[in-house]
Amino acid sequence: MEFTRRTFLAGAVSAASAGAVPPRASKMKFGLTTYQWGMDWDIPTIIANCTKAKALGVELRESSKYAHGVELETPEAKRREVKKRFADSPVKLIGLATGERFDATDPAALKAAIENAKGYAKLSQEVGGSGIRVFPNDFHKETPQEKTIEQIAKALNEVGKAAAGFGQQVRLENHGSAGRLVTLAKVFEQVTQPNVRVKLNGDVRDAEGGSFAKNFALVKDRLGYTLHCRDLKDPAFPYQLQTDLLIDAGWDGWWLVEQSNKVADRIAALIQLREAWEGLVANSLKR
Repeated sequence: MEFTRRTFLAGAVSAASAGAVPPRASKMKFGLTTYQWGMDWDIPTIIANCTKAKALGVELRESSKYAHGVELETPEAKRREVKKRFADSPVKLIGLATGERFDATDPAALKAAIENAKGYAKLSQEVGGSGIRVFPNDFHKETPQEKTIEQIAKALNEVGKAAAGFGQQVRLENHGSAGRLVTLAKVFEQVTQPNVRVKLNGDVRDAEGGSFAKNFALVKDRLGYTLHCRDLKDPAFPYQLQTDLLIDAGWDGWWLVEQSNKVADRIAALIQLREAWEGLVANSLKR
């Protein structure tokens, strides 16, 4: 091939591009956990309202007899119906937010929590979800903290192994006195199941003294596919910093709104939160 000025310039541009730092991009998505704002919405209403608000991912809160009607006792036909409704809609069913916790000092209660969590993993698969939320949850005066950490990790390994058989992630929420990120890092030193992950929860304790980036670094390699968020303009928690760190890490999961405050129009409020979230992302991408 004849070497021309055009081919020289093309090669120079290609070389420059190869060495260029790619622009920052966000793979994150926005949705809702039905905790309080969706407690009285059935499945068609959840889909309609979340579509209107452009909150296109949903996590169903469990163990609370909510209007969506998806629980451990839900029959197979209803499970198939729920899966189809979401599959035929713009809204993705992300998973189930269980109330199961692995800190119990009573062996029978711990065993029940583990078995229930396994059942929820099966339920999540059958309704089209990708994982379940569980809690650590608390330290107890009568039990050494190291023993509670070991117990939580052992329970997670058992649940994680079962959930893997259903293709499900187990999302350990940053919740309770045993749920600070520094503690979860210790738990995960003993967790061997790769599908067991950390679910961030906007816990202000993890940001005390400007320490959020340090605490985030402890768990960033074990983050799950979802996190919970609340008032994105609340100065008590560094949501902009969290956004920056997640984008830096290439995290591609879902921010799920978990709100309990009373508002006149939940759809309008959800839209406002989505717009605030979009602002956080836009600010981060300008860096």
